[in-house]
Amino acid sequence: MFDYFLTLIVFLPAFTAVILLFFKSRNKIINISIFSSVITFIMSVYLFITYDKNLGGIQFVDHFEWISSINIKSSYILGIDGLSLPLVLLTGLLSMVAVISSFRITKRVKEYFIWLLLLETSVLGVFTSLDLLLFFIFFEFELIPMYMLIGIWGSGRKEYSAIKFVIFTLAGGAFMLLAILALFASDSISSLSMVSIPDLNIIGIPDLISGKNLIVPASIIFFFFFIAFAVKLPLWPLHNWLPDAHTDAPTAVSVMLAGVLLKMAGYGLFRINLGFFQQTKGFTIFDASHLLAILGTISIIYGAIVTLRQTDLKRLIAYSSISHMGYVLLGFSAIGNGINFSNAALNGSALQMFTHGTITGLSFLTVGLIYDRTHTRDINKLGSLTNKMPIIAVFFMISGLASLGLPGLSGFVSEIIIFIGTFKIFPIYTIISAFGVVLAAGYILWMIQRSLFGKNKLLNKDQTYKYEELSDGTLLDLLPAFILTIPIFLIGIWPRLFLSLFDLGIKEIIK
Repeated sequence: MFDYFLTLIVFLPAFTAVILLFFKSRNKIINISIFSSVITFIMSVYLFITYDKNLGGIQFVDHFEWISSINIKSSYILGIDGLSLPLVLLTGLLSMVAVISSFRITKRVKEYFIWLLLLETSVLGVFTSLDLLLFFIFFEFELIPMYMLIGIWGSGRKEYSAIKFVIFTLAGGAFMLLAILALFASDSISSLSMVSIPDLNIIGIPDLISGKNLIVPASIIFFFFFIAFAVKLPLWPLHNWLPDAHTDAPTAVSVMLAGVLLKMAGYGLFRINLGFFQQTKGFTIFDASHLLAILGTISIIYGAIVTLRQTDLKRLIAYSSISHMGYVLLGFSAIGNGINFSNAALNGSALQMFTHGTITGLSFLTVGLIYDRTHTRDINKLGSLTNKMPIIAVFFMISGLASLGLPGLSGFVSEIIIFIGTFKIFPIYTIISAFGVVLAAGYILWMIQRSLFGKNKLLNKDQTYKYEELSDGTLLDLLPAFILTIPIFLIGIWPRLFLSLFDLGIKEIIK
């Protein structure tokens, strides 16, 4: 494969966004955007297929010197391993779905697709960056397209939700910047590379700080990084921005937000918090494992309880995401004391990021299809939708059943692996967290029963019965839903397809 193939994948959406500036035709803008997203997805599939599992490690490396001084070196380094590769594939998949599902957009079409494509580039950059400064730039850049997409094309209190999202995320980013500056100030850090790459004579931060004292205590640097990722994940009590952002965001943006933007934080936990702080003096990540398990458990139960009270479909799914991302932290906490840890739980945690992305993406997609036809997300006003839109209802039920962990679907695989692995380390927290599955079954089945079955109360503004006017989705409406359904069943039946990669990547992070 030619040089800088990974760079091409990352920046192809941004390059397409620039090309769109020269077009005025709505159809051409949409077709070019769809074509670009499809090509990016195909290239990510190629990476997934050609990654050499026997060789392992960082592959498809793109590198050149970027910033070089006496004290510090920061390079443009892109690469993928077993941890980042599935997330690159997930980003390509959900970005393609988001672009295709936006074909009905009519307001400021060119700007919309430009920002959506720039968002894809920023997320791909996060998952492929192997330099800490480059990682930070991509991590923060996604604020701009997300703010514009919610603030302009959203609904309800869209400006409020967009600003709230930016404030929370910027605050988290400030903690990350302080952590980077603290590393920069240390005499022991001469490179901002996140991994060691012997072929390029690059020594990564983990090897540079191992066994050496830092000017700023390792515990403070660790928690600054952790706070940045906890805001984005999001974890209780830093979750408040998510329901508003989801409720007021356009459907495609909700798909991207839940599907991949939250996963940037989970990836950061593995790559930075776990990768950097295993052998630091005075404090290691293993000292924080108990606290991480507590926070994960609280997020699971709190998110599930609050979800039970929601009557808006999008807010319900948004709060359920808080609960489900708590499972990511619960599995992550199973690092234990560094000697007694569960690699299975870590694999389940990583897999949960992928499965949650496809399941929640499908949920928001089908909710958007329902809203386009009924113009309401109020569960109390819906009902008996299976008679008028049976295919949409089927996809909606698939996403719900996968979310509650039905065996044979992807949600069950990731959650059961987390429980089995974490129980060895934190049995009490695992037992408490398992009740989250019971609560999930309650709010998911309640949502499905009230929305798709029972009596319909949908009325027009003139109080005439609107139910008779409803119709099912078209082929183009349903194509993105079908695409997202494939990995839900595929992982449910053949989980090793992704688990083997995650296991490979995590083993290389754990020293």
